[in-house]
Amino acid sequence: MAESDQFTHAELDLPTGKISYLQGGNGPSLICLHHSWGNPGVLELHEKLATEFTVLIPDMPGWGGSERPLWARTVRDIAILVSHFANHVTDSAYHLVGFGFGGYVAAEIASMSESTLGSLVLVGAVGIQPREGEIMDQMMYSHRQYIEESFRDRDSYVSHFGEEPPQEMRELWDHSREMTARVSWKPYMFNRRLVELLKNVSVQTSLIWGEHDKVAPIDVAEQYRDALRNSQIHIVNNAGHVVEIEASGEVQDLIVAHCGAQLNQVSHGG
Repeated sequence: MAESDQFTHAELDLPTGKISYLQGGNGPSLICLHHSWGNPGVLELHEKLATEFTVLIPDMPGWGGSERPLWARTVRDIAILVSHFANHVTDSAYHLVGFGFGGYVAAEIASMSESTLGSLVLVGAVGIQPREGEIMDQMMYSHRQYIEESFRDRDSYVSHFGEEPPQEMRELWDHSREMTARVSWKPYMFNRRLVELLKNVSVQTSLIWGEHDKVAPIDVAEQYRDALRNSQIHIVNNAGHVVEIEASGEVQDLIVAHCGAQLNQVSHGG
């Protein structure tokens, strides 16, 4: 898991297993949940957010350096474990940002314990079945092909990962795919009950989607918006599923504006 001068590595030992995470910055707590292909470490976006927040980037249980819960069979199992992690590493309500699969986990957390959330940001989140089309099935592609399809085009992929990703990255993807299959295989990457459960959630939510997202169709964002009564969609032009990599500056601005607005509301007694 890549680090930076701004971030340090730590581990939390829970009875259900060790959770590895990176932490950096100062300010209100903001937890970032990674894609299904694992935690790539500190991204440019994380470093930018660390100027405003205390950013925590866990390897979700079963991914990366965190211990694998062999009993886990659903995304909700992972959401429960991540909630326990958050309760141990934060002292008050925290901001939760989920990317792709991490957005699915974040939505499940909100459906169970929104009182712990200061705000919610779902970036290209899966978790809801599209009414048209489908969520791209990564099991039908090689690791490299699936990640490439997550970018707006091949040139963008190559500019960030190169023609052939390093061995460490390929090993991370392989390890992550096995855990992803354990908890999200049937049905693949969605929960038929989630839309109904989210109707009770009132936390302020920002839905950030890349214009050219080929993994999670925009209809998924629209269903999240319809279910979450205090939500709005932001479409980022010229970006794919990994919008946080391809347009880190714009995503940073959207997250800071959203989370900052919730902080101001709380400070003024809203």
